[in-house]
Amino acid sequence: MTSTASSSGATPTSAPTEQAASVEPQQSSWLRGLRRYGYRAQARSGAVGTRLVPPFPPLGGRLWASFGLSRFSAAQAERIVGWVGPLLVTLVAGLARFWNLGSPKAVIFDETYYAKDAWALIHRGFEVNWPKDANDKILATGGNVPIPHDASYVVHPPVGKYVIGIGEWMFGFDPFGWRFMTAVLGTLCVLMICRIGRRIFRSTFLGCLAGALLAVDGLAFVMSRTALLDSILVFFVVAAFCCLVLDRERTRGQLAAALPVDEHGLPHPDAEVAETLRLGWRPWRLLAGLCLGLGAATKWNGFIFLAAFALMSVLWDVGSRRVAGAERPYRAVLKRDVVPAFVSTVPVAIATYVLSWLGWILSPSDGSGGYFRNWAATDGKGGSFTWLPDWVRSLWHYEHEVWNFNTTLSSPHTYQSNPWSWMVDGRPVSYFYESPKPGAQGCPADAADTAEKCAREVLALGTPLLWWAACFALLYVLWRWFFRRDWRAGAILCGIAAGYLPWFNYQERTIFYFYAVVFAPFLCLALAMMLGAIIGKPGSPERRRVIGAAGAGALVLLIAWNFIYFWPIYTGDAIPVDSWRSRMWLDTWV
Repeated sequence: MTSTASSSGATPTSAPTEQAASVEPQQSSWLRGLRRYGYRAQARSGAVGTRLVPPFPPLGGRLWASFGLSRFSAAQAERIVGWVGPLLVTLVAGLARFWNLGSPKAVIFDETYYAKDAWALIHRGFEVNWPKDANDKILATGGNVPIPHDASYVVHPPVGKYVIGIGEWMFGFDPFGWRFMTAVLGTLCVLMICRIGRRIFRSTFLGCLAGALLAVDGLAFVMSRTALLDSILVFFVVAAFCCLVLDRERTRGQLAAALPVDEHGLPHPDAEVAETLRLGWRPWRLLAGLCLGLGAATKWNGFIFLAAFALMSVLWDVGSRRVAGAERPYRAVLKRDVVPAFVSTVPVAIATYVLSWLGWILSPSDGSGGYFRNWAATDGKGGSFTWLPDWVRSLWHYEHEVWNFNTTLSSPHTYQSNPWSWMVDGRPVSYFYESPKPGAQGCPADAADTAEKCAREVLALGTPLLWWAACFALLYVLWRWFFRRDWRAGAILCGIAAGYLPWFNYQERTIFYFYAVVFAPFLCLALAMMLGAIIGKPGSPERRRVIGAAGAGALVLLIAWNFIYFWPIYTGDAIPVDSWRSRMWLDTWV
């Protein structure tokens, strides 16, 4: 079995905590009181090289030896397994997401906006007003409809719609075409979570487990099969997080390589090196800035992830320099890392955001281009900023109007929900519902239980057992971060907080449960971390490991069964109405 050590506690091969510090001889009474809740003062112990860059634990050494593989060959095989496992999980996730992707053959929920906006963007460069019967004509003609010319007022940036438009350009203006790219990106998210989990937990098994949990999460699954913007935002957020994890490993490797070594060739802490070393070119951080800019250019809450991840990355630098021996790590980071970190993320993200509007910027400014494109030359004449180019002033006005709309939207909606209910699947969103008669649209014609009718629904509902278990996992990583100063728990919490907490500031606004999909990957990482702790670390008594593995395995199997049970209401399959009712576990799901 692949090691799960790094998820359950400090071991010689587990990732160290970022807040490692020397244990003081006399602790304050407050800290002594926290010990009863599991607080552990972290001592600087172990080789600094392995603390900066922890090695991956050996994977089944006896297994490779039984095949006659040398030590080098076994190491190579382990690296291959590190890719084969995630790719197999991704293959299963991809097959599920692409299965019958064009069904329902309908414009479901907010696809009515984004599918048509995407088609207009790739042909006009800006969104347009479509006639009221456009959806019916698109479905009836296979997308062979004329594109209007008059601009439409939209409240989301263009990148997500361009991404949807790529699928339409490749496969046509139909349900499969406009859902293709969200299915691709949703599948790639599973791969990235597998690899991220493997990196931070130092365990291929836990990485694949986190990815498998995301693969069977109903909310992520439905969003991957629907042409909405949120699943595209998820991809860019997870990609940015992946880049920052790789940047962390790369820079810690640089610090380890720069430290002086002892007579045995092992590096040891050095304050001068740790506080003065310049880390130079950091391409992964730049790429993270690009991804965060693309995320913000998909939906504005991408900017929240920009702020949260930039701060997290800087705090990682503090921890790295502290482990390397810096006596004043915050001052060292302030002098050496803060400005490069800012330049690598914020300006890159903002520039990416502005460039995403290039189609709108290049559209005519005579009134026949994008919405508000001619504002500076008409209603916006005069003022204090006339020295700026007209497109800048018009774009700024457009953004200001969108801000007002997004922060004041309060139109009642049947499926709106309060963020307090999201973690327990309180109010999912029905994207599609039909009641076909027996013999129509897949409804059995001769079954006794379909004498009346069937139900077809696409319900954006997180796999209930997964999300309910994730509530406990959230408490676990909170405890792990606060009392054990575990950087991995802190990183997971950062992703959850950036995607979840801001919505509590808009409880009067019209918001929906499916917004939670942006932090669903981090919930899966949290649940994988908790399951690793349940299994136990290597070296634990065999009975403890067996019981832990049985309990964790039972929970994972129940989650997988739960996903399969709800499969018909994730994919819009026709089922007897009584079977549909049996899946409505809570009254608020109807």
